[in-house]
Amino acid sequence: MTPLAERVRPQRLEDYFGQKHLLAEGKILKKTIESGNIHSMIFWGPPGCGKTTLAHIISRTLDRSFFSLSAVSSGVADIRNVIEKVQKSDLFQKGRAILFIDEIHRFSKSQQDSLLQSVEKGIITLMGATTENPSFEVISPLLSRCQVYILKPLEEPEIIQIIENARKKDSWLQKQIFEITEYEALLRLGDGDARKVLNNLEILIQLLSSNDPEKSKITIDNRVVTESFEKNFALFDKDGEQHYNIISAFIKSIRGSDPNAALYWLARMVAGGEKPEFIARRLVILASEDIGNANPMALSLASSCFQMVHAVGWPESRIILAQCVIYLATSPKSNSSYTAISNAEKLVQESGNLPVPLHLRNAPTSLMKNIGYGKEYKYAHDYENNFINQEFFPDKLSGTILYAPGKNTKENQISEFLKDKWKERYPYK
Repeated sequence: MTPLAERVRPQRLEDYFGQKHLLAEGKILKKTIESGNIHSMIFWGPPGCGKTTLAHIISRTLDRSFFSLSAVSSGVADIRNVIEKVQKSDLFQKGRAILFIDEIHRFSKSQQDSLLQSVEKGIITLMGATTENPSFEVISPLLSRCQVYILKPLEEPEIIQIIENARKKDSWLQKQIFEITEYEALLRLGDGDARKVLNNLEILIQLLSSNDPEKSKITIDNRVVTESFEKNFALFDKDGEQHYNIISAFIKSIRGSDPNAALYWLARMVAGGEKPEFIARRLVILASEDIGNANPMALSLASSCFQMVHAVGWPESRIILAQCVIYLATSPKSNSSYTAISNAEKLVQESGNLPVPLHLRNAPTSLMKNIGYGKEYKYAHDYENNFINQEFFPDKLSGTILYAPGKNTKENQISEFLKDKWKERYPYK
């Protein structure tokens, strides 16, 4: 039987849940679809957030011919075959055909190169789906020809809506007598992936029905889900999505300063055939997010690790990864940079586009100079110790502290520096 998630896949935008920042009335992607003049695009987001579904809906809404390839199992020959089909038939006359490539980040450079000419000439409209940052995984010439849309993880209320929608639409599910009294464990097991939640729900109902065929009604609560999952782990992870749990355990072990556990999870990924670049990229992010200025060398070492993994390849690069993992796990930790930029982003959202103070504005013309642009600016290098107390914030935000140094040796020094320099303007304690 076709999996539940596939059986209830939405066919229209009206039935699509989530991604309101792109698809609500007046939002950019909704307007693009309504115009009928779509461009090549890449959907970047976590598993099960609706990337593939969205591509299908767009093609159906615009009555476009649709071709689908998976980067896991397709090669250059498959790409050329699709392009030849489009060129030889009358499909092109009816409007550009859509070529959807799932997991486009897994395509090699040569495979991506084979798409360039057809995308540039408009023979096909490319739609790619990726869970990885396309800036790292998609070649620049192809990326420059595509609009990247970032899809957000689905919120719990949205996934619950998807479950309820499935109960109304799927004939098999309608025949099952069950009640969901608690969603927490079911959603946690799905880890924000709507496809996984639906398919796990189907497996769970089948298991509970087979365990007690005479039972008239199935009650699904947190205890039932947890116990069923523990007893039937292989069934619930049949698509190999434990990959995401392992990388989560890996990162959390390093963040928690446990090199032994971190090496174990690294070895699990190595044994599972994980791409070394994927692991190295996660280490670069962690070096900044979880260590930061507590040890600025961590980011340099992680960046070098990323470069060397590219240059060396398997199996030797596992040693380079291990060295980096041990260093990061045993390094002092601080998330102050992550917290600081989060605070700054929140402040921008709350305060809007405040004007740049006149003394900080660029003054390339005499007119701008005459109206005061840059007039009161004080050049720090003209003053003792290359410092002069002046305002760099918009007036309304004067004295706002966004960066709070962590409690570690290096950032204690930064804290003393800030207290000394800015005691008259910022209330650093």
